[in-house]
Amino acid sequence: MSDVASQLTTADGRPLKAALATAQARAKRRAFFLVLPLLAFIMITFAVPIGQMLQRSVYNDGFSQTAPALTEWFEANPKGTVPDEAAYAALASDLNLMKETRMAGDAGTRINYVVSGTRSLFTKSARKAADFEPPYMAALLDIDEDWQDPRVWNAMRTASNPWTLDFYTIAFDRERDAEGKIVKVDENQRIYFKLYIKTFVVAAVITAICLLLAFPVAHLLATLPMARANLLMILVLLPFWTSLLVRTTSWIVLLQGQGVINSILVSLGIIGDDGRIQMIYNQTGTIIAMVHILLPFMVLPLYSVMRVIPPSYTRAARSLGATSWTTFRRIYLPQTIPGIGAGVLLVFILAVGYYITPALVGGADGQLFSNMVQFHMTKANWSMAAALATMLLVGVLVLYWLYDRLIGIDKLKLG
Repeated sequence: MSDVASQLTTADGRPLKAALATAQARAKRRAFFLVLPLLAFIMITFAVPIGQMLQRSVYNDGFSQTAPALTEWFEANPKGTVPDEAAYAALASDLNLMKETRMAGDAGTRINYVVSGTRSLFTKSARKAADFEPPYMAALLDIDEDWQDPRVWNAMRTASNPWTLDFYTIAFDRERDAEGKIVKVDENQRIYFKLYIKTFVVAAVITAICLLLAFPVAHLLATLPMARANLLMILVLLPFWTSLLVRTTSWIVLLQGQGVINSILVSLGIIGDDGRIQMIYNQTGTIIAMVHILLPFMVLPLYSVMRVIPPSYTRAARSLGATSWTTFRRIYLPQTIPGIGAGVLLVFILAVGYYITPALVGGADGQLFSNMVQFHMTKANWSMAAALATMLLVGVLVLYWLYDRLIGIDKLKLG
């Protein structure tokens, strides 16, 4: 049969098999050019910014470009070499260069990320750099004894290479000791990694509450007559039509000490006026406000799955003697798993990355990891912000991988 097909020709005399291959290749090129604008848009607005963020988290030339002499000395002397007069001479030369280029603050800020308090060390030393005379070691130590601190020299050695993992070290609440080894910071200074774990725990709590609240609502939407279901759906979608800032501010009015909820409880005699519940500017306020904001993202995937489950399945199970609980557990619930997985994944990812709501209603206790990213962005500490954002990205990707392994991404159903 294949021999016969290979002998067939088109009207212009070409082999039919070759003509079909050419047509298929032309169709593939046409399809590629059709999706090329979308691919370019995704690359420009999504892939490229993420790539820049990943690079920024491991690249910072704030010190290396302003300290060429010290960089050369570090390259010529192995790690562990005690700074000698030549090292201090190179430092004096670089401080003088920093004074001329007005880059002492940038160089000091880069070292200050690793050893706090060193920005002022650089700026005050650079101001006096023109007056330095040999021996440079004595001149610099006369300005500040911190110039002989091994931690400062270890930090400068690491920063002399613009490619660094220092920001990830800080993000995991680690630091370099006097010998250059990575150790844990003091207990009262461990903020980043604890907040990272706390963010995922809070996001899991928010996701669980949303699931518990959304499941009966979605079931009601799927079983009500169409007219009533549409009315209820409008109420579910109403938050999407209201500004996020307005919704968050409304919760401040409701939850504050002199707010609506506390005033109602006092008027009903449930609590005394001096026993008003603190529900705002803490973790409780963050959870309440975020559950309200993210609840529709759980309802919609569940509803999209439940509305196509035939009611005859549950009726058949009941007719065969199954109890209501058995029918729900073995018949109804397994068919809602794609919607549950989609809703949980969507709500959890959104909860992990939220920072506006925690910033407004969370106070110091209700802040999440994303608030630290925003803090460093406002302080122009791009590398630290990028490292923290990368940690969030990795956490989300791990969650996505777990979902694919446990449920299967092909079963994801968002609507």
